[in-house]
Amino acid sequence: MQTDRVVIVGASHASAQLCVSLRRDGWDGEILLIGDEPSLPYQRPPLSKTFLAGTTTIEDLHIRKPAFYEKEQVTFRQARVTGISREAETVTLDDGDTVGYDKLVLCLGARPRPLDVPGMDLAGVHYLRNAADIGAIRDSLRTAERAVIIGAGYIGLEAAASLRKLGVEVSVVEVAERVLQRVTAPEVSAFYDRVHREEGVDLRLGVGVEALEGDDRVSGVRLARGELLAADLVIVGVGVLPNVELAQDAGLTVENGIVVDDHGRTEDPNIFAAGDCANHFDARYDCRVRLECVSNATEHAKSVAGAICGKERPISAIPWFWSDQYDLKLQIAGLSTGYDDVVLRGDPASGRAFACFYFADGRLIAADCV
Repeated sequence: MQTDRVVIVGASHASAQLCVSLRRDGWDGEILLIGDEPSLPYQRPPLSKTFLAGTTTIEDLHIRKPAFYEKEQVTFRQARVTGISREAETVTLDDGDTVGYDKLVLCLGARPRPLDVPGMDLAGVHYLRNAADIGAIRDSLRTAERAVIIGAGYIGLEAAASLRKLGVEVSVVEVAERVLQRVTAPEVSAFYDRVHREEGVDLRLGVGVEALEGDDRVSGVRLARGELLAADLVIVGVGVLPNVELAQDAGLTVENGIVVDDHGRTEDPNIFAAGDCANHFDARYDCRVRLECVSNATEHAKSVAGAICGKERPISAIPWFWSDQYDLKLQIAGLSTGYDDVVLRGDPASGRAFACFYFADGRLIAADCV
């Protein structure tokens, strides 16, 4: 194989796997990994759990140790990419430098969806997406006694469980009528509702947030119905937005993510995308999907590496996810969107181990297992 350069933008699960797969598939050219955080690619799921609790370090979370990148001759450069020139096949960095590429892979991830209410600029108000966010939350925890978490999805509930383990009083505010409403059946929601209440979490469902109050530091969360919840720490987890601006500015098609084929290619044959930022067609579910999970990032990266190295293998794996809360592990296989029936094995109303199978038109499409 001729000696070329693959430039990977974003230090993530997808980019770490891409480095592995490129070498395994025979790429003997240069690999340049550009990330805007100081760390090598690290695991994100533990951030809201063991990393928040202080039982793991960023080095513990490295997906691959520094020795791997040295051995496989992967160059890591901390920088932010500010632009792509498709004509010149270069990327521009925030220090003004330009870097040429033969193949460019965008592993840009996603960022927290902003909550547009007054008071978001107060001290003690945090999002939870990267190690720096957790560092700021840890600083707030030194004096915090009462936390309000806005959002009862996986991130919000995992953070609630971690904070309860640390002895912090926690309220969770969710505009939907039940926890995990977007991703699980009512039976699974009811189970986690019960678990969190038993652990002392104050769940406020079916109500939005009007404002965050305080002088310089947050002191309370004003709910839409007028109630004020005392808080000296607020964590916002109301979903994410894919980082697509680089691709969009370069003229690539963007629609709920960077649009790619089932090999991770954009319409530019030399530019690929993988992970949370990429939107591909899933033949199994007969729709385009943008998935936010480690398994998807890993499979995307393998497909992209294969396409670059002439060993094409389309994205085909069943997506799977997990969530750790207290002593419970929820494992999810498939996508439950559009289900019309569920079958339970075990009793979520009384036990702590069960499975929920999702069907659409009589066909099994997903399963939740606790």
